[in-house]
Amino acid sequence: MSEFPKTMTAIGIKAPGGPEVLVPESRPVPTPGPNDLLIAVKAAGVNRPDVMQRKGHYPPPPGAPDIPGLEIAGIVVATGSNVKRWKAGHAVCALVAGGGYAEFALADEGSALPVPKGMSFVEAAALPETFMTVWHNVFERGGLKSGETFLVHGGTSGIGTTAIMLAKQFGAKVFTTAGSPEKCEACRKLGADVVINYKDQDFVEVVNEATGKKGIDLILDMVGGDYVGRNMEAAAVEGRIVQIATQTGVKVTVNLARLMIKRLTHTGSTLRARSASDKAAIARAVEEKVWPLLVAGTIKPVIDSTFPLAKASEAHARMETSAHIGKIVLEVAN
Repeated sequence: MSEFPKTMTAIGIKAPGGPEVLVPESRPVPTPGPNDLLIAVKAAGVNRPDVMQRKGHYPPPPGAPDIPGLEIAGIVVATGSNVKRWKAGHAVCALVAGGGYAEFALADEGSALPVPKGMSFVEAAALPETFMTVWHNVFERGGLKSGETFLVHGGTSGIGTTAIMLAKQFGAKVFTTAGSPEKCEACRKLGADVVINYKDQDFVEVVNEATGKKGIDLILDMVGGDYVGRNMEAAAVEGRIVQIATQTGVKVTVNLARLMIKRLTHTGSTLRARSASDKAAIARAVEEKVWPLLVAGTIKPVIDSTFPLAKASEAHARMETSAHIGKIVLEVAN
């Protein structure tokens, strides 16, 4: 460990609470296990699960560091004994189970991806969690096909902007919801065909009108709560609904008759607790299917704002305003 420091700056969580509980502190630089990369972090994505962890609602899985942060980009500085593909000096972005808000972080080699040619570390840090979540839930779990209709709620979130771009690239007619005229316009610029301002429009009514009451083939939902029943109303016969978060509540009352009559499939997943082999399989699929679009510049992540690592609290405050369009990223000077 002689080529780099023994200690690093990382963002700790003093106690569950508001953004102010995120504080810089000194931590030991982690030691890579046999399948790990040690990465000098240049940028780290900020995600809703980080906010949930800070509030005490989403503890890290067993063995993961208590430092928040699920996606990073940087330079490999050391590798475990079993690592084959990556070498010191490689520029990578990676999905991590925690530890991203730090100057150094460990990543399983299977969850790492090359930084797309021509892309900055800030842009690359906005890719792993979001693009892997969207790919798995929309295309693998949700089975979206060209020519189908697709609805994603929260179109200007990191997940939403990514889902709009990918669904459009793969031939779907894209519907989305957003909460202001500015956000609706941002969704249109990304390629959304039908944009619904949920503050003054009922998305079920708009969907029925726009589809001739046929409904939506696939719905990606992060809201939960009363949206679950409304999604079932908006879904087409044989429609699929994929749940990836429950921002307004995990307990709901639904009309199961609607699920049966329409022959709906309602599934869901989380990424963080998945096995290393599961995450590696998703990463390889994303590298094969999506990375060429990023390298070609056909799509690129939408960056809302960047903050220095030490100001992670300000980044969380920005996320909690819900005013952001796209990804919020921490920049690490090391």
